[in-house]
Amino acid sequence: MVKNLLNRLGLANKDPIQIHGYQTYGTNDHLYAIGRALEHEGVNLEKTDFLSVLKNAFHQFKSDELPAARLKLKLPDNEIFYTVTDAEGYFKIDITASGLESQTNEEGWLPMELSFDDENQNRFIINNNRFPAEMVIPSKKAEYGVISDIDDTILQTGVASLMKWRVILNTLFRDVGRRTPLKGAAELYQKFHLGKSGEASNPLFYVSNSPWNLYHYLQAFIKKSNFPKGSILLRDFRTPFDRTPQPEKPHKQHEIRNILKTYPHLKFVLIGDSGEHDADIYIEIAEEYPDRILAIYLRSVNHEKRVFRVRGLLEKFELTPALLISESAVAEEHARELGLIQ
Repeated sequence: MVKNLLNRLGLANKDPIQIHGYQTYGTNDHLYAIGRALEHEGVNLEKTDFLSVLKNAFHQFKSDELPAARLKLKLPDNEIFYTVTDAEGYFKIDITASGLESQTNEEGWLPMELSFDDENQNRFIINNNRFPAEMVIPSKKAEYGVISDIDDTILQTGVASLMKWRVILNTLFRDVGRRTPLKGAAELYQKFHLGKSGEASNPLFYVSNSPWNLYHYLQAFIKKSNFPKGSILLRDFRTPFDRTPQPEKPHKQHEIRNILKTYPHLKFVLIGDSGEHDADIYIEIAEEYPDRILAIYLRSVNHEKRVFRVRGLLEKFELTPALLISESAVAEEHARELGLIQ
């Protein structure tokens, strides 16, 4: 019956379509919403059998984007904004607005609703053409913000492994329920979120070089592992055949600078690992914003040469308290001594 109905509507050979709205950040007068319009490939992260996990991983990277799709975004007060997706299905609404803070919840999250503006495009739209997105506006109680990497900082991934084979293996063959956070990391991040007062609602920003294709996978991991909810800022997945212009600046530097410029009144804690270039990036940011970075924590990965290099960088760096750690408890004690947590 369903198949006959789809045939009559001309939809039998077309996948349903959807909108992915991401968790972003903004201010009372700055609306910033990003996401992507895609075909729905049937990804279900709740399924944990081997074939489902493999299928999910395949379809997360085999994304069929919807270019030139007209979308609309609705705020809780029913104000509506319009946008059009680019050639890869991405959209961005980055505009001046007003009265946004009054529409947030107690944690500072502004709920938004996305939908396709043109519902008569001969495609089945899932979720009754209603898709969520959220934007955080830091609470006035916030004492500081936290900017954190994901891979090998809160989640064991193996970014330092040869050709990153462990990253690929973990993504392809391990469902979210089997991914475990690094010991003590979630509890430490909750303490940072609550701050010195214990009720600060300090905002979290998860900045990673992982592609947007893994957004829902990482979002599910953060929630399941009891890390504080935060903006998740990933990057476009580029292939050797990608003809779109490359970004002028590396992803992490660009995002961190944007966060600092968006909240000039906030200071920040930076958390990363010694596996890639977090030490270089964070030191560069601290030198550029010497009064804005409260502390730098770099988790030690199982790679002797990289740990040795990072240790040498930190020994020469005296501008900001910076620590190479192997256990979350060490960072917790240090942060408590600095007056950042209870």
